[in-house]
Amino acid sequence: MDEAKWFYEIILITYGLSLVGYFLDFIQHNRKANNVAFWLLCMVWLLQTVFLLKESLVSKSFPVTTLYEGLSFYAWVLISFSLILTKFFRIQFIIFFTNLVGFLILLLYISTRAKEKMPVQGVKLVHEILIAHISLAFVSYGFFTVSFLFSLMYLVQYKFLKEKKGFRWVWRLGDLNRLDAFSFKAVTLGVPLLTISIILGVIWAYVANTEFYWFDLKTIGSILVLFVYIIYLLLRLRKGYPARAISVYNSAAFLFLLINFFLFSILSDFHLQ
Repeated sequence: MDEAKWFYEIILITYGLSLVGYFLDFIQHNRKANNVAFWLLCMVWLLQTVFLLKESLVSKSFPVTTLYEGLSFYAWVLISFSLILTKFFRIQFIIFFTNLVGFLILLLYISTRAKEKMPVQGVKLVHEILIAHISLAFVSYGFFTVSFLFSLMYLVQYKFLKEKKGFRWVWRLGDLNRLDAFSFKAVTLGVPLLTISIILGVIWAYVANTEFYWFDLKTIGSILVLFVYIIYLLLRLRKGYPARAISVYNSAAFLFLLINFFLFSILSDFHLQ
């Protein structure tokens, strides 16, 4: 039973890392990240294939007869399509969102199956999903904080360069293009981590039979934070973008993140249970 729990965890962690890699390739056209994500997804596909074959041998029938068994096969199909698209078509937009849906479906299946088939270990797995949800949220907030600091350094450096004055230490802040690039890379890492965190939170609430509030302020705030930073990425990817305006936007986005973290957490009913 304990080995099955670890088997599920390996699949989810590997799939999550693959998802981050595909997002990096989608945003930055990073071929190295794409290659790593592809091989990680191959591992997930192999593990899923072994699992499906094992279930077929045990039950003497292909595992698609019930809703939750169908979810497992559905996730396997999406993973297979994603591998084909990556190898032959390389349509980053479709590849990333196909994997995002596949991860959501596979997570729902694994968490539900673990709780039903392994009462003790399943509860532990569901609890670990909650821990992962909270941890990834904090890590993503860390990346957004670093991005804000780079944007703040950009604005300070820009001001002193424009006025052609400043203290000697100000000139050590760094090149404007590098500051803007580092800020962009930090958000690029933070967005997929926050996305996975939100997915984990929703699945945990569903599987744990916890009363979940879509209209809870913290829930709405976290989703809005995600969209605020997605908008940042879209603005940043636009040709001819004004870097200073993007840095100002990023600073405002971080202010909203702080409001969500402190104020919305206090006003939240669901997240204080």
